[in-house]
Amino acid sequence: MSKYEKNWDQLWKEAEVTRRQLVAAGAASGVIAGFAQSVQPVMAQTAIITPADGLDAGLVEVPTKTGPVPAYRALPAGGKGRPLVLVIQEIFGVHEHIKDVCRRLAKAGYYAIAPELYHRQGDVSKLKSLDEIRPIVGKVSDAQVMGDLDAAVAFAAASGGADGEKLAITGFCWGGRVVWLYAAHNPKLKAGVAWYGRLAGDKTENQPAHPVDLAARIKAPILGLYGAADTGIPVATVEQMKAALGAGTKSQFVVYPDTPHAFHADYRPSYRPAAANDGWSRLLAWLKANGVA
Repeated sequence: MSKYEKNWDQLWKEAEVTRRQLVAAGAASGVIAGFAQSVQPVMAQTAIITPADGLDAGLVEVPTKTGPVPAYRALPAGGKGRPLVLVIQEIFGVHEHIKDVCRRLAKAGYYAIAPELYHRQGDVSKLKSLDEIRPIVGKVSDAQVMGDLDAAVAFAAASGGADGEKLAITGFCWGGRVVWLYAAHNPKLKAGVAWYGRLAGDKTENQPAHPVDLAARIKAPILGLYGAADTGIPVATVEQMKAALGAGTKSQFVVYPDTPHAFHADYRPSYRPAAANDGWSRLLAWLKANGVA
């Protein structure tokens, strides 16, 4: 087993421990509808639930070459030509936390859309453990993901609610890696924010390249938000990515001291409010500074 496999394996183990802690918490934390079964019961005392009042929010279907893909979309009610943000799911799929991120962005004036990127391989929201989720995720190819994101952009722009020329992307964990990949894929992207997304690792047929391999193709400014205590994504790989991007890059990194993986996930014990709030403020400022707002 390589060092990358060991690090990623450790991340999965920690996520499973977190899940068991949540289950053990039981009535103390409570079950909130809409969250993936694998993270129930959630940390209800810290989970943020953004109301949909004043928004056009709900499920839509994105047409693709191989059939429709479900997505969650949120934008200000009656909004037209809003700047567009792709929101990329965690390993747990498009569950309530990701939908809430969409609503938070909509409250800030954006058209936010989160396609269900595992749709063809299976619905992970009903699965009860990471051991069940992992094989499904392994079947999802990077090429499929890029195509679905392109389709989501086209759908949003065609609706009139979004301005496809003001395009940004943000994602968490599994989705954080996708942020970097999409930046390499779509030259029209204006900005991105990657939350603790994997940067390097062993390659597979479905994941033939990682962000460090594609750094030379990344032109849009990406803000990488990472935790220094993330055992699944070592700081050394952040430094590796910095070097791969080169001295002239517009991308930046923030590494929060003593902070674990998934520090933005307000429904889990890994949540760190100070880092999460700082990261969110930086996200909004980053989008504005790079012509998306």
